This record gives sequence, structure tokens and C-alpha cells, in this order.
Amino acid sequence: MIKVTFPDGASKEVEKGISLYEVARGISEGLARNVLGAVVNGETRGLQETLEDDADVRFVRFEDPEGKAIFWHTSAHIMALAVQRLYPGVLFAIGPAIDDGFYYDFDTEHRFSPEDLEEIEAEMKKIVAEGHELERFEMTREDAIHRFEPMGEVYKVDLIEHFPEDEVISFYQLGEFVDLCRGPHLKDISKVKAIKLLSIAGAYWRGDEKNKMLQRIYGTTYEKQKDLEAYLHLLEEAKKRDHRKLGKEMDLFSMQEEGPGFPFFHEKGMIIRNELERFWRQKHKEAGYGEIRTPIILNDQLWHQSGHWDHYKENMYFTQIDEGEYAIKPMNCPGSILIYKNRMYSYRDFPMRWAELGLVHRHELSGALHGLMRVRAFTQDDAHLFMTDAMIKEEIKGVVNLCDDIYKTFGFSYHMELSTKPENSMGSKVQWDHAEKQLKEALEEMGREYILNEGDGAFYGPKIDFHLADAIGRTWQCGTIQLDFQMPERFDMTYINEQGEKARPVMVHRTVLGSMERFLGILIEQFAGKFPLWIAPEQVRIIPVADRHHAFAQKVADQLLAEGLRVHHDQRSEKVGYKIRQAQVEKVPYMLVIGDKEMEENVFAVRHFSVDEKGKNVQFETELPELIGKMKEEIATRAYAL
Repeated sequence: MIKVTFPDGASKEVEKGISLYEVARGISEGLARNVLGAVVNGETRGLQETLEDDADVRFVRFEDPEGKAIFWHTSAHIMALAVQRLYPGVLFAIGPAIDDGFYYDFDTEHRFSPEDLEEIEAEMKKIVAEGHELERFEMTREDAIHRFEPMGEVYKVDLIEHFPEDEVISFYQLGEFVDLCRGPHLKDISKVKAIKLLSIAGAYWRGDEKNKMLQRIYGTTYEKQKDLEAYLHLLEEAKKRDHRKLGKEMDLFSMQEEGPGFPFFHEKGMIIRNELERFWRQKHKEAGYGEIRTPIILNDQLWHQSGHWDHYKENMYFTQIDEGEYAIKPMNCPGSILIYKNRMYSYRDFPMRWAELGLVHRHELSGALHGLMRVRAFTQDDAHLFMTDAMIKEEIKGVVNLCDDIYKTFGFSYHMELSTKPENSMGSKVQWDHAEKQLKEALEEMGREYILNEGDGAFYGPKIDFHLADAIGRTWQCGTIQLDFQMPERFDMTYINEQGEKARPVMVHRTVLGSMERFLGILIEQFAGKFPLWIAPEQVRIIPVADRHHAFAQKVADQLLAEGLRVHHDQRSEKVGYKIRQAQVEKVPYMLVIGDKEMEENVFAVRHFSVDEKGKNVQFETELPELIGKMKEEIATRAYAL
């Protein structure tokens, strides 16, 4: 007999070799019907898998991340079987679960079309109705190669050849489709009741542009049709909010062929960016930060010393100056360290908080580039804090509070993830244990909940990441706090302690927005282009009805400009309706339509871009001083509406 312990602390003895399905069934038939798998001693497993030793077991459903991963991984296999049936001769690459579904990469001469996706969907539904169970089996590395090589499955062979020679390799069979796979999978594929294949894209094998371009089919599945329909509605809403589409319509930024991955900010985009930077500087000044700036290009020895050469070289750009090797910085921290080392500090100088809006460059594959969300040059809203060990927890709390203040200004909720020591880490286990303990205690003393993300820390220290939830429920990783005991050692950083001796400072790396470019993209989608008045590139548009109203309209515009408002007087010879629609497309918060009545009575017809319960723009009449007061109050409080 073996002992199984559940999350509530309860335990029971079961027979060795029992399946997880039978363990669930032993608790209740309802549980066995509704769960999709289990987390066993921290590892996600399928219900068909067995227990051989004592274990901690947590059963998972579709609403759990582990449950979704099992569900969508299995769905990828179902799609692969459907493709195999419909397009004989296709070669299979990889087919993982992803955040919102799954994909599979195929090598075939046939060019997939949207019509093909409908046919594949129909075949997937047939496969689900056939009631297959996924069967797991193992082979040695040599036997696995002998199985796939004669079939021409070059991608599976390539994967197998990269496994350790003594590793036993697992496979799953679904109907006539056999795939190299670690699992886990659903025991019962009939749970896959709602299926939608979403798109087709190109993908290089292993993400390398030198390799062959494969065809990638994305899809998603759900247990219930209503949940699938809700997700598809979310996708449609996301399309409307797409920052690339709105950025073009609103004339905020562009991406040019002459600089792939290097964004061009237009006049209106720079207004938003400058307002964000002004806000950022104000908040950091209030929180006790000073601002620094470091060079973009530094010599290669610095990057060897920092460890980036060994851990990050493939993401860096290089150049040669005066026959010496230099790197364009991918991160700001080494420059900040050089400023620190420019003089000796005392413990009385700590904590020191230096913020930097630093331009960094990172090489991203062309296929990964995505508007402002994934670029090759971006401005990190970085900061580096230097302190004694005793100050760590209070400084971490201060950064959390600063992030909280800034995110709430834009209406974001968020959750935090604490990531621990990765495999490629620098430094001793003692240092890592101490660093992780400091982060955990800081959050726990603040009463903050967090998700533990084992093994995903930076190579020089553990970190806390902030994941923002936007207006339609999507999450974006923005801020980060990284505790670092390694850089101070590598750069021999010191300070004079209370005993008058040299000691090693502790360093914290942190961002709040993450990058100005990406955060702007997130804001465009958060507000669907309808920015809060304080950052709106154009706050008021004056629309005269006829030519005779232009002079008066200009006087109104001048009054608003004198109050510091961003105003545009639309003097084009177009119909009023066209001008109003154009202002709506460009998401201008306030429109003043000026005709005879306005000139005579000095009472203005105002349109606001918010909508009423009937879906129409809010309209009201007011005198100019009252309108100015209303707008200035809205700006001062940084009010927003989602």
C-alpha cells in the first residue's frame, strides 16, 4: 500500500500501481467525471497514469492552468490525427498547448486554407465521437529512431537525436496516430466538445530562420460550446482593440521595412509617450528616486564581466570601434554599476535608488515581432537600487507599493508571481535561498498573495513579476523586481559599513511599466484607443458648421490653448457629419460643434467619446468656462473610463 495526501491535508492508503482515475473515483464518481488530470508531487500527470510511491496529489479541472494544458495538449494530437487522415504524407513537427489553446507544425506540399480548417474541424469532431483513449508506451532512443526514420519523419528523428542516449522516450497513440510525447493527456477525449481552428501561420523549424518554413495551425477547444463562444467573442473584441490597427488609424506610430522591429513614433504618439514619461518621473521623484542615463554602446569586456556574454549573447548586437569589440546594450544594469563604482559610498548613503529610461536593443526573430509588443529596440523604465542586506524587505515593499500606485492610475488589476532559482543560475545555493526568503517574507508581511513559479528566475537572482489584467481579461507581464547578489560580487562593488569596513551591497533591478513601447501598446488596447484625457494626444476638436463660423471657432480654440489644453481646429471644407465621424475614428475625447447658436449664445454643443446606454456618444451643452473647469479637473485627477 502507498499513501496519497490531498491539498486539504487529508490522506488515504491505496494500492500501489493504482491509476489516478481510480484514486479520484474512490473519492467520488462525480470527481472522477469532472477532473482532467492531477498534479503529483508538483508534476502534472494524466488520469490514466499510475502511482507507485507515496505522493501528494491535487486533482485539476479545466479552470486550472494544469487542466487547460492537458486538455489543449490532447486537442493538438486530435488535430494531428485529423490532418494525417485528410492529407496523407504530411510530416509532423511539434504540437504543444499554449496559453489560449494549441498549435501543431506541419510539413506538407499542400498549402492550408481557411476552408481546410473547417474540414479539419469536422474530422476532429468525428475522432472525438469515435471514443479513442490515448495509450502511452516507451522506447529506447535507438528503437525510437528506427521507428521514425523509415517513415521520413525527419523532425521527430531530430528531436530524438537531441535526447540523452540513455533516456527512455515516451510516445502516445491516438487511433492510428503515434506521436513522440511526454504527455500528459486526457483519459477521455469525449470531453473535447467544442472545437475551433483559428488561423494558419508560418513557423521555422526550431525557430531558426535557416531551417525550413513549416505551416502552423492554431486552434482552441472547450468542454462547453458556450465557453468557446465566449472566447471567440473575446477574440473579436481584441481585434477591435488591436494596437497596430488603432495606432495606424490614430496616427500614433508605424513600423517600416527599413527598420524591422524598430518603431517610428509619430507626433501624436510622442505626445502620449511624453505624458507617460512626465508621469513616470513625477511618481519616481515622490518615491525618492534620482534619474541617471548611461551609454547605449559599451565594450565587450563589460558584458563578459556581467555574465550577459555567457547567458544572453545570442540576443545581443555587436559593433567594432577603434579596432575594439563593443556591444549595444540589451540591459541597463552594467552601466548603472559603473556609475556606482565611480566613487565610494557609506552605509549612510543607502538606500540609493537610481531610475533610468534606458534605450536597449535585443535581437528578436522576425517571426516573433509584433507591433509595439515585441520589438528590437525599446526604452526600459529601469531602476537599480543599492542597499544593505537589512534594508531588502522594506525596499521590496516600496517597489510593490509604487507599482500598485502606477497600475491603478490606468485601471489595471494584477497578480504577482515569484520565480526561483533556474538551472543556468550564477551564485551559491545559500545566496539564492536567502534572496528567495527575503522576497517571500516581504510579500507575506504586506499580506500580498503570489503564485510561486519554480525555476523561472533571472540567471543572477530570484524575481517578482507583475501580470496586469486588462479591460477584457487578458494578462500582460510588465513590472519586475529582481534581487541580485551576483553583480555586486562580479563587479567587486563595495561600501563602508558601520564598522568602517568594506562590505558588499545588495542590488535590486526593477521595472514598473516594463518598456515604454510595450506599455503604450497595452494602453492602446486597454482603452481601445480612448485614452484618459490627461494622456490623449488631442483633447478637444473644434468643428465649425460653416465657413462663417471659422473666426469664432478659432477664438474658442485660442482660449482652450491658453488653458494648456491640446486643441485642433478642423478647418477643412468637409461636411460636419464627416468631420464628426473622423474625430470619432481618431478617438478625440471632446468635440465642440460650433454654429450660429453657439456664436450667439456662447453655449456649446459638446460631444464626448463615451457612450450612453443606447450606444450613442454622450452629448451635453455647457458654457466654455464650465467646460474648461471640467476638463482640467479630469486631467488633474487622471480620471479614466474603461
